[in-house]
Amino acid sequence: MFNFEAKFWNTIIPLLIKPGKVSRDYIDGKRQRYTNPFRFYLTVSIVFFLIVGLYKTVQKYEALADGTSKKITTAQKKDSLSKKPKELTSQDIDSIKNVINKKMDKSIIPIPKKAREEILNEIDKKAKDSTLLKSENKNNERVNVNFGGKTRLDVFLNYLDKNPEPDIDIALDSLGYEKNFTNRFLFTKAESLYSFSESEDTREQFFNQLLSYGSVALFIFLPFFTLFLKFYYIRRKFTYVDHLIFVFHVQTVFFMLFAFHFIFLIFHIEPKLWIFTVLFLIYLYLAMKKFYQQGYFKTFLKFVLLNISFGFISMIGITLLFIVSFAFF
Repeated sequence: MFNFEAKFWNTIIPLLIKPGKVSRDYIDGKRQRYTNPFRFYLTVSIVFFLIVGLYKTVQKYEALADGTSKKITTAQKKDSLSKKPKELTSQDIDSIKNVINKKMDKSIIPIPKKAREEILNEIDKKAKDSTLLKSENKNNERVNVNFGGKTRLDVFLNYLDKNPEPDIDIALDSLGYEKNFTNRFLFTKAESLYSFSESEDTREQFFNQLLSYGSVALFIFLPFFTLFLKFYYIRRKFTYVDHLIFVFHVQTVFFMLFAFHFIFLIFHIEPKLWIFTVLFLIYLYLAMKKFYQQGYFKTFLKFVLLNISFGFISMIGITLLFIVSFAFF
């Protein structure tokens, strides 16, 4: 993972404290003292995602230690489903009040009428609050998923709500859909969505997969992001590879900064996320100023345009990432 020779320290220290210097030296031919940008980026990105995974694992173990973990075994889930408590109806509440009223009639010590009314009213209030609480908890556990109410996925989700573990072909027959690859595929995705809406574990599994694909997607989109730099500095004598080296170094610093953020969280130090975001943006501006050697105003203008471009690329990337993650989930 780490190569603790002179190149490692010659790269990481100036990369962090002297924005743009390492990239500039590298394209100027001073390469012997530095680690290869691509290899360094790959190493730091792997370490970053390992730290994120470690943070999530620490959270799970702390939840178990504190007794706040909400996970239960499959056997417990089946048992809880087979023994669902009956929710109190108005008739049930009235029946309970009648029984208590009769007990008070037979009491050795006479109970005044006003006291009786207060007791029965309190029972009525507590019973209704309990029923309302159950209803709210039930609504909070489930995440509502819909696609407008008229798509095939909506039809499949409604069917799954009534038939949680159906056979795909029988379900398609019941719903009047042709038994082809598309409908079977969409039905399996509806099953995944239904599980996603019902289970916190499934949601966590999906976001873990999303994070895994995100690390690959980010690497794929970096060359596209580099095209914007090539366009904004089209009059400067930089090759595409020169821009790519700069992007690799900047992205490496991004990973390092946010790795520090998660390390702090692991040790229960909770710095604000915006602090690291602002530090990175300041770093990016100074790196652009040093690397491209333009004035402050021109650099700031291109800095703003670059961030807008990155936001545009990010929206496309996140959309594609969700689609791919959903397709393979």
